[in-house]
Formats: sequence, C-alpha cells, structure tokens
Amino acid sequence: MFHNNNSVSISVSDDESDELGRMRVRARRKRRKLGHRRWLRKLLLRYWMLLIIIPAACLLIFEASRIGRKPSLNVNSEIETRNNQLHRSNPALVKEPHSNLNRLDPTTHVVGGVRERCLKLLPPEKLERLDIPEEEESNFPVGEVLYISESDASFVGGNVTLSQLRTEDTRFNLFTGNQTFEQRDKSFEVSETTMVHCGFYSVNGGFKISDEDTSYMQGCKVVVSTCAFGGGDDLYQPIGMSEASLKKVCYVAFWDEITLKAQELVERRIGENGFIGKWRVVIVRDLPFADQRLNGKIPKMLSHRLFPEAKYSIWVDSKSQFRRDPLGVLEALLWRSNSILAISEHGARSSVYDEAKAVVKKNKAKPEEVEVQLNQYRKDGLPEDKRFNGKKALCEASVIVRKHTPLTNLLMCVWFNEVVRFTSRDQLSFPYVLWRLKAFRNINTFPVCTRKDLVNSMGHIRKAKPLQISFN
Repeated sequence: MFHNNNSVSISVSDDESDELGRMRVRARRKRRKLGHRRWLRKLLLRYWMLLIIIPAACLLIFEASRIGRKPSLNVNSEIETRNNQLHRSNPALVKEPHSNLNRLDPTTHVVGGVRERCLKLLPPEKLERLDIPEEEESNFPVGEVLYISESDASFVGGNVTLSQLRTEDTRFNLFTGNQTFEQRDKSFEVSETTMVHCGFYSVNGGFKISDEDTSYMQGCKVVVSTCAFGGGDDLYQPIGMSEASLKKVCYVAFWDEITLKAQELVERRIGENGFIGKWRVVIVRDLPFADQRLNGKIPKMLSHRLFPEAKYSIWVDSKSQFRRDPLGVLEALLWRSNSILAISEHGARSSVYDEAKAVVKKNKAKPEEVEVQLNQYRKDGLPEDKRFNGKKALCEASVIVRKHTPLTNLLMCVWFNEVVRFTSRDQLSFPYVLWRLKAFRNINTFPVCTRKDLVNSMGHIRKAKPLQISFN
C-alpha cells in the first residue's frame, strides 16, 4: 500500500482542544490589558498637570477653613473651661456669652406695605437740643397723694408681728404696713387728696440706703433705673444716649449684698466714686421680703419715693440692656402723645384670666395664690375685656416710662399693694388697677416691637438667691 507524503493527517484529542481555547482567551485578555495600559499612559501624559493641581487646591481649601475655625473653637474652649471652673467654685455664677449685647440696629416692622422703624426717635441733632419741658398746670383728678406711715393716726391695720411672718400668713410687713381690705377699697377712690399705703411704712421696715446714695438720688430730675437682687443678673451698660442725656439723666442700679458679692467674683467692682461705667450702683441692705421678686418691685414701682425730686423715670428690667437716648424716649413715648405713662403691651395674651392660666402652667406662681387673686377680681366685677382704650389690657411691664404726677404715683402705689397682697406676677394686677382707678386716659401702651427697639434682651443669667430672714 502506498502513502501520499503530501497529505498529513493530525488527530487532536478533546483535552488538547480545550487547552488551546484557554490559551487563546488568555492571549486576548493580555492584548486587551496592554491596550488599557497604553490608553492610561496617554491619559496621564495629557492631563498630568490637572491631576497635581486639583488635589493641592483641595488641600489648601481644607487647611484654610480649618485655620479659620480655630479661633472660635479656642474661644469656646476657654469659655467652657472658665465656666467649668466657675461652676465648681459656685454653680450659681455660670453664665453664657451674649450675642445680643451692644446692638444699636433699629427694630422695624411693616405698616401699610412700607417698612418703618418701631420707635420713631428724633434725629441726632435734635436729640442733642432736647430739654425737659417746663411744668404745666395739670387738670388731673388727683392733686396730692399722702403716704401712710406708722406715725399716722389714720392707720388702723397695725404692724405685722414676727410670729405672723414665721407662719407666712401674709406678706405685709413693717415695710408695707398691714393694709386692710377696707383701706384697699378706699385707695382706689380718686379724689383731690388721696391717702394710701406705698411702702416705707416704718423706719424699721428695711430697704436701707446709705446717706451718700440717698443724697445723690435726691438730685436726680430724670432717672433710668434697674435692679438685680439675689445675684441673678449682670449689669449691662446703657448705650445709644446723646451727650445731652449724659449730662441730665441719672443711671441708677440697685444691688443687694448677694449681688455685690456675685459681681465681685467675676471681677466687676464698684469704683471709689460709686459707679460702674455709667451706672451709679446703690447697695440696698435689710431687704424687706424673702421673695427677691417682691424686693425687685420696690425700685420698679416706687421710683417716685426713691427719687422724690425726679420728674420722669424709665424702668428697665435687669435682664435687658437699655440702648436708646432717654430724653429721646421721653419725647417719643410721652411728650409727643401728651401721655403720662408708657408701658409695653403683652406679646402673647390680652386677658388677665388667660394670663393667670399661663402663670400657673409655667410654675411662675402657686396655683392657690393665683386662684385667690382671680376669685377676688371676679368678686370685684373685673370684666374679661381684652382691650383698654382700644389697646391690649394686658401689659408686659419690663420697660416703664412715666411722668411723676400724683395720678401716676397713686397708680404705682396701689399696683405695688396688689402685688404684695396676691402674687408677684405684676401682669395680673395691672389691668385690674387701671380698671379700678377709672381715671387714666393718657396711657401709651406701645407694641412689642417698640420695646424690642428700646432694649437688647439678654434673659436671666442665673437663678436669684432668696433672702434668708433670721428671727432672732
């Protein structure tokens, strides 16, 4: 048999066929991988500069932002450390920084589609020329107010004894005198000459002020006053006043000895001249009430007794910084509208009865005290009207601007007596007092936005310490 050498026959097994296929697949993958590498090299060669610049820029931005944050972090850390140290030594003195301090920007609102300032003060050049107007003959129904004291034979209530104070049956004491209900009703009778309890009943009643401070206060014709009893608040310097006001207006802050010690612990000390900044600081000793809120009502409501020669006064709560020109405020809120009293209306409610519910809900007064007060007001016939002369009857009372007249002095006296008799929440008694006197038409109850323009609100810094009364 002959074989053809030109013809080749190759026999391939199945295993060898599979191996060949795998080799071809690996070859294709290798070629594809090499292609990817060549593509990547081209990309790097073309865009290498961008790949360097972008990460460097991101790093610079991050570092810049981190450095920019460092100071505030350090400040916060220092404040936290200081507060922690202060808290360990005296927890009552811890305070937070105020972002609202020293702001002079005006508060505005929209009226008829136009935005305007809430408090329309005169321009600066006119403020500098403002002066206290001459006294005009008044036609008010009250010509004179006489204050009942322990030397008055007409006083029949008697003094509260120490045993009564121990049982806490009443808050009347040697400072207030023990006003009877009959005397209370009579105090609302408006007449040419009116006799009324108005604090300072006895020389042994407390609220003692040095002769030097008393002499200074007697020289004030216009006064801006505040008080901090129990170490609860700091003293904020008034701002925004004109040179004319600095010369004509007294700024007086009343402190007790607790506040004096608290302020000395934070390096805030009274100078040898009796001042801290623009405030004349008057230290009051022998406070008459255990409740510091009641002690605070004395300078708030009885400024006409503390400053007997003053014609005008502006009260500012200690949680606020007064930031406007005092004479300009008097012109805007009293003289321009021929008013004798200006007080801010309440921001949330209008009714005394609604306010009473809120006071109880927020634990601002004991429910039984509020109930006694409201029951008396209902018995006396106080209506549930939410308006007074077309405006809210309920007032907020953290800023009070007034002319010292017999009528406003009487109002403040009877208001003070209501606060002592019932609760220290003076918003509850103010509408009642206005309603009972029935003699006020010259009241400017200004809106909340005006109050916000008058002051920078800080809030209370720390809890006030109650006065400890010793019965030895």
